[in-house]
Amino acid sequence: QVQLVESGGGSVQAGDSLRLSCAASGETPCIDSMGWYRQAPGKERELVAVITSDGSTNYLDSVKGRFTISRDNAKERLYLQMNSLKPEDTAVYYCHADPRCWGHPDDYWGQGTQVTVSS
Repeated sequence: QVQLVESGGGSVQAGDSLRLSCAASGETPCIDSMGWYRQAPGKERELVAVITSDGSTNYLDSVKGRFTISRDNAKERLYLQMNSLKPEDTAVYYCHADPRCWGHPDDYWGQGTQVTVSS
């Protein structure tokens, strides 16, 4: 099994930056791609950024050029650097991992961390 714990959320002003971190533990060699999702009140959860095991990345169009996803496999951590934050970035941000080993569930989720951006 894999456990994911996010940290780094908070309340900021528009234009500020935040860095989210996700600590992975357990059977981490079974993790393939990892990503960050977010869910705003009344909206569906959406994929913000994803990074594969070989470092390829992809981003939601609205965050391209502002957010950067990275992972440190040695430290078993996933990061999301968020710059030039906008009020529409306000949401609960979730860390996600795709396992690749037999016997694991389809995916793993963290508990979420709140990001609030005020204008």
